[in-house]
Amino acid sequence: MDFNEKPYLRYVELKRENVESFDVYPFSIPSIAELDRLDFHEDVTFFVGENGSGKSTLLEAIAVTLGFNPEGGNKNTTFSTNDSHSELSGYIKPVRGFKKPEDWYFLRAESFYNLASYMERDGRTAYMQSYGERWLHKQSHGESFMATLVNKLRGNGLYLMDEPEAALSPTRQMAALSAIHQLVEQKSQFIIATHSPILLAYPRAKIYQFSTAGIYEVKYQDTEHYEVTREFLNNYESMLEILMSD
Repeated sequence: MDFNEKPYLRYVELKRENVESFDVYPFSIPSIAELDRLDFHEDVTFFVGENGSGKSTLLEAIAVTLGFNPEGGNKNTTFSTNDSHSELSGYIKPVRGFKKPEDWYFLRAESFYNLASYMERDGRTAYMQSYGERWLHKQSHGESFMATLVNKLRGNGLYLMDEPEAALSPTRQMAALSAIHQLVEQKSQFIIATHSPILLAYPRAKIYQFSTAGIYEVKYQDTEHYEVTREFLNNYESMLEILMSD
């Protein structure tokens, strides 16, 4: 038996025998319909794909299966502003590693404002100070994201992130990449759904492409995010002509 500390989450399986129909949401999403087993890198695993491809749906299901609030936070976060998560979590089987993480967090861009509001209403100053010296609503969206990465996450953790780049400038995305690496060096594991070619550049990461053909592993340079960004930056004038032509 392998007694390595990581990965904390080795893989997930879709309990396909329990699915009554693959014609209904979320099982009708092509990537979910083809899902059998998904293995995770011990350091960083990325989910990439177009909007609606199922990457956030699967990440949310994994988070809920592990005991997270679907709107984000750690395992002690208990609030709900919109009960909109899918039933996929009931059909996901997580297979954990030998050792449990000491820290947990689910960072979700679209509901992070709601999380910050919940914490301020809760009024626990000591808890809020774990995010840094300033309360989250006293910072910009991007600043509060970075405060979470740099101050709240302690290492030796399992961290799930849904589009963390949403509020970050390119410079801040590079800072986030550095913060992620520091946490990896502190025995942490990340699973991240993203559109950011900057974050995707993390070395040795496992990258899963979500598409109508299912879910498959790709190299960084073969991701659409890398190819489109490179093509645009290298030929932006001709690309703009095409995009703005009648």
